[in-house]
Amino acid sequence: MRGHTKPTKLNFVKNVFLITCGIVSACFGLKSFLLPSGFIDGGVTGISLLVSNVTGLKLSYLIVLINVPFVLLGYRQIGKVFAIKTSVAISLLAISLIIAPFKPITHDPLLIAFFGGLFLGGGIGLAMRGGCVIDGTEVLALYISKHSTLTVGNIILILNIVIFSFAAILLSIDTALYAILTYLSASNTVDYIVNGIEQYTGVTVISEKNEQIRKFIINRMKRGVTIYKGEGGYGTKKDINILYTVVTKLEMGKLQTAIRQIDPDAFVIQQQIADIKGGVVKRQALH
Repeated sequence: MRGHTKPTKLNFVKNVFLITCGIVSACFGLKSFLLPSGFIDGGVTGISLLVSNVTGLKLSYLIVLINVPFVLLGYRQIGKVFAIKTSVAISLLAISLIIAPFKPITHDPLLIAFFGGLFLGGGIGLAMRGGCVIDGTEVLALYISKHSTLTVGNIILILNIVIFSFAAILLSIDTALYAILTYLSASNTVDYIVNGIEQYTGVTVISEKNEQIRKFIINRMKRGVTIYKGEGGYGTKKDINILYTVVTKLEMGKLQTAIRQIDPDAFVIQQQIADIKGGVVKRQALH
């Protein structure tokens, strides 16, 4: 029992720390950059900012009210713990927007769009790493994707196009264009924090010189390799070993160069992987 309690407590503390940092970062991005300039972002936060700009209602109230349906959706789709953590995080963000003493940093619109998106995206990403969301866009996109042929990315894109279109009509075209810059900054920051700088890539290699490639990956790159037994389906049928390995994006160029040198005709498939647990990639330091 003791062996399970300590990791659980450490994990809880880690999640609380990440969510807290996320709330502070998002609040800073909103109060010091986006709110004073009337800029908006994409997603549910963007909807809240847009409604606040048009109606004059306080953003702190709108963030809670507009996120309520998405929290309930998250409860149905993901679970009770996620919904509770998300409710608490959103409530704390709303309170922070009222009491946090953050002041405007700059009046340059480009800096506002970039750094506002940077800190807001950082807050959203840190909250996601902590096991909740402070923007319900992903929850809605996940729900719709399960009931349609659209992907999560397509749904988020469509939602943001609608938001930016309303911003252009209700506010101004300039505000809508800056909102797109803010969204790009925020979304890239979220990806960076959630996926990490390494961003793992799964690589499948089909080559007649698979043994040489396998030795290079193991001996030179210090990475693990899984071997699948395959059979050619085009032309002459023959057995062949199919290699599968996972490397970081920082190492991908080195692997590609080696494969081209060993076998220019090798068939290589790459797949982005958000995260992995265990294995040689996690244990081995980058070179």
